[in-house]
Amino acid sequence: MIVLDTSVLVDALTGPRRSAPRLRSVIERGERIVLSTLVLYEWLRGPRAPDEIAAQDTLFPRESAVAFGPEEAEVAARLYRTLPGARQREFDLCVAACAMTHDAALWTLNVSDFRDIPGLRLFLPGEG
Repeated sequence: MIVLDTSVLVDALTGPRRSAPRLRSVIERGERIVLSTLVLYEWLRGPRAPDEIAAQDTLFPRESAVAFGPEEAEVAARLYRTLPGARQREFDLCVAACAMTHDAALWTLNVSDFRDIPGLRLFLPGEG
C-alpha cells in the first residue's frame, strides 16, 4: 500500500499535472494507493477547482481515506519527541505516522522532509 502526500496529489491533479503520468502508471501496475484523512484535509482546504476535487474523489474516494486515529497519534507523538526540528514539521510527522501505522510506503515529492524518519518507507517511483 502507498499513502500519498499532498505534494503528489497537487502535482498530479492541478496546474500542468506533471505527476499525472507517473501516478497513472503506478495505478495501472495495480498498486493500492490511499489518502490519509490529514492529506484529504490539506487537499480540500484548497483552493481547488470542482474538476480537481471530482478527479480526486474518483481516484481516491474520501470514504476510503485512512483515518488519523489513536495509534497514528501515538506514533506521531513519539516522532515529535525524538526528531530534530519537529515543531516545524508536525503535520509531516502525522502523515508519516499514518503510513507507518498501516505498513505503507509514503509517496512524496518532498523527500528531504521525510528522509530522516526512522521506520518510514518512501515510495520512489523512479527507482523501480
